[in-house]
Amino acid sequence: GLSTQPIWRKLWDDVMKTRPPNSENITCWRKKFLETFFSNVLHGVLDISSDWRLNDHHFSPLLHSSPHVSQLTLCNMLQGAVELTAEHNQKVLENLAASLRILKFQHLLSSDQSIRRSLVLLLHRLIHHGSVSQVSMYSWPVPDTVLLVLILSMSAGFWRSGNALAYHSSPCGLCREEDKAQSQALVQERAERGPRDERERSDGENQTRSPGAPEEANAEVNGCGADARLNSALSGLRTPPLQNQVCNEASSKVPCDHTSFQGGSSPRYVSDQLSCNPVLRKTRRRLKSAVGKKRRCLRQRRGPYADPEDLYDFVFTVAREDNSGLLDKNSTIEGENTENCTSSSPGSLCAGHAGCKKRGGSAGIFSLKAAHRFRSVSTLELFSIPLTGETCRTLSNLLSSWVSLENLVLSYNGLGANIFCILSGLRALSRHSDCHLRVVRVSDVFSHMPCMELVRCILSAFPQLHILSVSFDLKNQLEGNRPEGNPSCSEAEIPESCLEQLEIRFPREPLHTAFLLPVLKASKSLQQLSLDSATLPSSQELGLLLGALRECNPNLKKLSFHDVNLAEHQKEVLLLLQDPVLQEITFSFCRLFESSTTEFLSEIINTVKRNSSLKSLKLPGNRLGNHRLVALADIFSEDSSSSLCQLDVSSNCIKPNGLLEFTKKLEGYIQQRGGQIQFTHLRLFQNWLDQDAETAQEALRRLKAVCSVVNDSWDSSQAFADYISVM
Repeated sequence: GLSTQPIWRKLWDDVMKTRPPNSENITCWRKKFLETFFSNVLHGVLDISSDWRLNDHHFSPLLHSSPHVSQLTLCNMLQGAVELTAEHNQKVLENLAASLRILKFQHLLSSDQSIRRSLVLLLHRLIHHGSVSQVSMYSWPVPDTVLLVLILSMSAGFWRSGNALAYHSSPCGLCREEDKAQSQALVQERAERGPRDERERSDGENQTRSPGAPEEANAEVNGCGADARLNSALSGLRTPPLQNQVCNEASSKVPCDHTSFQGGSSPRYVSDQLSCNPVLRKTRRRLKSAVGKKRRCLRQRRGPYADPEDLYDFVFTVAREDNSGLLDKNSTIEGENTENCTSSSPGSLCAGHAGCKKRGGSAGIFSLKAAHRFRSVSTLELFSIPLTGETCRTLSNLLSSWVSLENLVLSYNGLGANIFCILSGLRALSRHSDCHLRVVRVSDVFSHMPCMELVRCILSAFPQLHILSVSFDLKNQLEGNRPEGNPSCSEAEIPESCLEQLEIRFPREPLHTAFLLPVLKASKSLQQLSLDSATLPSSQELGLLLGALRECNPNLKKLSFHDVNLAEHQKEVLLLLQDPVLQEITFSFCRLFESSTTEFLSEIINTVKRNSSLKSLKLPGNRLGNHRLVALADIFSEDSSSSLCQLDVSSNCIKPNGLLEFTKKLEGYIQQRGGQIQFTHLRLFQNWLDQDAETAQEALRRLKAVCSVVNDSWDSSQAFADYISVM
């Protein structure tokens, strides 16, 4: 029943000898210590020989701490991946496969082939046969395309593609066991078939037998059935676009269905599709022969590692699939172009947008039904990693069938016109009935399309989203010159959605309620709305927005405005503070008091005093100063019915003497109310408390006896210009 937290905290000081970042937010020092200890030993930051308690040849620090590691960061040259896949750390890797949930890559550099091979083995064990559910990549200014595509593809559950099935050349014992079990099941199934079925199958094969048929039969005996053969054949056909070519050339003789090959289709059905044309019939015969030889070669190449050339083949094959999606066994892809954001063609993918143009090459159509798809992660995050057109096409193809994906974060990737390529993959994904995507966050420096247009485009395809965040810093000067073949998404119809949280950062775009209204009407479950850096085109616009919110979103609990000039909208601000449903209101850097009078501040205080539903009021960056902060203490007076728990007055030019006066006034109200006050949190970031350290310490000491105070040691000299403007 005794807590060991103090012991682990002391161990941190003794062993790590550093101050942990964000120590106030650490809830379990045991977990924090063991995770950091593992990472520091792995990357050579911590020298265990310097501590007599750790310097024991019977003790393995990685093995001891690995069961407690749920988050791991690999960086630079991926030395950690090499160490973890070493033979002597096999048990460590097994422990990580069970405990690790979040895998991060940061500041990666180009690596040689042996390091990439180690990374392949690590990802295969931790993702495909492990418990990793989130892959995040940070700060990679010049990404290595091979390495990036490799991480993305394996995170999506793919390893090898085309006619080299992933698990046939895998050194993973788990894959071999699975392969063996499947082969045994196939043999047993065939043994149970009656003689009549065997004769029918033999008759059918004799009609189309080729010189490669004996080799093909040998492959089937070894567990590689018709589905694998089909996958290899389809992957090898790289003629653009295969499906339409087949149907057009054979339409006068054999009726061909103009749909993509279904994952659940029988081999005989697809064989008929391939046989619509005599040229393709010959190609199929040659491929069937080659497939049997290839499989024998793959079996012969099994060893401790896969052929190094296969890694390159895999990566560049995925990147070249310009018009093709990587699909699971129930998916389809058509080799047609996606011309706009509202394309309704089933399974259509990125294939012709500006910024997403083909480099030439093929537009093959293939099914990955036979290619064993491994487990994939549910969260993908890419922060500050530039994505080229080729990488975006690869990501789009992977997204098109990534049904396990629940959270997608693309932040500062320099997408530009490639945003249409990503949207194409997302629309293809939305057509899967088992799609799990619930959170999408897209942010970048330049916007290639208006924010509201992008919001409508995403929501029209994913009404099941719970959180959508769209954020851009600057407006693209060329935005008016839209790429040919990409008409506007602004007319896309939005079905009733499950959206609960919507965040939009406008690159200084006008906030037109008429454009936002369809989104609000479709989002009856909306609980949080954040509008950032928008301009109000008219004095009536904010009033229209508030009316739309009251009518369309009765469940809205949190409303935030950041960097929106509300100096001339005092009436609307007071209406918001009166709202009986809102529990949290944020006016951040909104210039509330720029042209206001003392009466406006009094109205705000009286309004909040009468509102019993408001729990949190955040007013950072509004130049409150000392006198307005002291006045805000009246919210907690004896005659107040306010239930306010949290108050944020960060970046408000508050000095130590003003904070002390506010504290004394607050203490007096608490005494008058017999200690019955709900105020619990006060945020004071970036105020001028360093100007009188002694007074500031006294004020903070007395405040902390009343509520939880969060502040920082900020240098107020940085705010000299702001200080002059307040003067």
